[in-house]
Amino acid sequence: MKYYAFLPVVLAIAACENSGASYTPIVDGPKGATYQTDLAECQALAASKPIVDGDTAGATAVGVVGGAATSAIINDSSDDLGRAAAVGALAAITADAVSKTEARKNIVITCMRGRGHNVIG
Repeated sequence: MKYYAFLPVVLAIAACENSGASYTPIVDGPKGATYQTDLAECQALAASKPIVDGDTAGATAVGVVGGAATSAIINDSSDDLGRAAAVGALAAITADAVSKTEARKNIVITCMRGRGHNVIG
């Protein structure tokens, strides 16, 4: 398997790097004088949560084992175990990154609510 085949996944993960942290929440009613400052501080707080951390390694290991095991069961052969393990790892890494991006968005929402803004989504 060519290593450049992984490039789209790596680029997709990189594109998610700040999407959750740069979320601008929907506020019901007028935005107060401190809205922009609070938003910038809450987004910075959310950005401090890493996309790739120790949990990512665990998710990758589970993906590798899951992909290889699924291939072994379905194909009843070890020919494609390496490819299946790689696909499982990529799926796990992508799912972990998406989950952490959503967590960053929730940090922005919670932080803004905590600062008194009427965030509805």
